[in-house]
Parts: sequence; structure tokens; C-alpha cells
Amino acid sequence: MPVSTAQFKTGMAIQHDGKRWIIVDFQHVKPGKGPAFVRTKLKNLEDGRIVDYTFRSGEKFDDVRVERRAMQYLYNDGDTYYLMDNSSYEQIEMSADFVGDGKQWLKENDEVEVLTADGDYLGVDPPMFVELEVTETEPGFKGDTVNSGGKPATLETGATINVPMFVNIGDVLRIDTRDGRYVTRV
Repeated sequence: MPVSTAQFKTGMAIQHDGKRWIIVDFQHVKPGKGPAFVRTKLKNLEDGRIVDYTFRSGEKFDDVRVERRAMQYLYNDGDTYYLMDNSSYEQIEMSADFVGDGKQWLKENDEVEVLTADGDYLGVDPPMFVELEVTETEPGFKGDTVNSGGKPATLETGATINVPMFVNIGDVLRIDTRDGRYVTRV
């Protein structure tokens, strides 16, 4: 079903130039002189890159129905990640490249969302917040505060993030997976 630029919403998926895109951000612009247009930021569903596009107002696109399926991350053997559909218990395999940057936040048995469109798997979204244990970091010193510069810490999944000076090995941290930011100690 065709969709016009007037129907754009953040999170909507469209087909443009033979590719599927999710609208990350958009803005309708009506200049004082000339026709109206729509500025957008689109995320490519196949490779995840974000690009800026400008469309004429009223331009039409094919709608892409994107579904999110809850799945459980089971394990990986290096190059292949194994997930299980929570409703049908069907197991699927995905390459490490397909899972993308989200793999650095995945622990066995975590719930993830798998994006699908027209029966194709598009990507894996880890939970927004994860709790991971610190496996390696420099020791903190008495008197260090949250406001000091911070230090690098390696987590149980292999991800490295910047943490406050008071964090020690063995601490469990809450991490925001959208930007890899330390939130709090659990």
C-alpha cells in the first residue's frame, strides 16, 4: 500500500531505491519560496547505515511491514549465533556479521527482538539495558568520585566501556545498549 510523505512517522518502514528503510527522523519544510519538501534520516534495514534524504512533499513510497519477534539468545560458536523463537520454539542461526554491534551486549538466555520484514530477518536488537559483570579494569582508589575522568573496563561479553573510577572487578553494571554508556552499579 503506498504511503505519502504526509503520513511519515518515526519508526515507519518504507521502500526507496529498491531498499527497505526505517524513518529515524523527519521534518516537513515549507520554505517561503518554492515547493514544500520533507527532510528525513533513514536507516537502511539491510546494513544499518543512516543516511539523509530529501523528498518532495506528497511523494509516494511502498510501505514495508516490519515486525518485531521476541526471541531468546541461546549461544554462539564464534561465527554463528543461535536464537530461539519464544512462541514456536523454532531455533534459527544468524551470522555474527548479521547480528552486528548488538552482539557485544548479548549474554546467553537474554531476550532480544529480531526484526523481520516480508519473511526476511533484518537484524537483532539487544535489550535496551543489560546487566553485565566487570571482568577486567584497573583498581579504583579511595576518594575517587563519579566526576573524575573514568577508566576503561572490560565486561563479561568482551565489550569495553568507560566507567567511573570506583568500579572494580566483579561489579555488575547496568549498561545502556543504545550508546554503550555506563548507567549504574547494580
